[in-house]
Amino acid sequence: MSSSATLSPAIALFDLDHTLVPFDSGMAWFRFLVGRGEVRPALADDYLARCMDYVAGRATATQLHDFVAQSFRDLAPDRLQVLQRKFAAAVAADIPQAAHRLVAYHVGQGHRCCIVTATNRFVASALAHALGVGTLLATEFETEDGRFTGRLAGAVCHGGEKIARVERWLHGQDLQWNTIGHSVFYSDSASDLPLLQKVHRPVVVRPDPRLREHARTHGWHIADTLEALRLDRH
Repeated sequence: MSSSATLSPAIALFDLDHTLVPFDSGMAWFRFLVGRGEVRPALADDYLARCMDYVAGRATATQLHDFVAQSFRDLAPDRLQVLQRKFAAAVAADIPQAAHRLVAYHVGQGHRCCIVTATNRFVASALAHALGVGTLLATEFETEDGRFTGRLAGAVCHGGEKIARVERWLHGQDLQWNTIGHSVFYSDSASDLPLLQKVHRPVVVRPDPRLREHARTHGWHIADTLEALRLDRH
């Protein structure tokens, strides 16, 4: 390998839900709130119904995350900080060891690691911290005077928006796609096809049917569990 190739930066990008973790982190958050008596019990069911509408094509990603944003509006900032810490402690136990090994592998290789997720920053940051990933690109919620307004701040970090977010992150490091020596992205969802098609090494984990078919057609690596990944190939 040439010295220039050795010095070329490499990035490892990770989707969160059903990729690094085998569950929906939004649902984990709502169930946590319900379990602690912080919100009405039906809220988790309402969220699940909206997720099903999204999967079925009856709702957009923006509509789904609008619902989540509105649920934050009535929770006081001080209480939210306490709940976030407790949620982080509770959910850490549900992160598979294989996810920790995957992140540790890329960190050990000197790769710049980043979680790129449609999940909101408040919830996703608890998982990113537990996984030891310092860079998080996520859906943002608007705040005023330290309190959530119940509105989105910009576009949902979803589909082609993920490419825009990654490119802004790279720009902040004086990097572009053509100056990266290697890039890999792990995802479970066909909604991530734009970013999967952008990287050097797309890896699909627990793929939905549409993504599985696309991956088979294009010869992408498919893993039905994180444990099945051969890390030395990524």
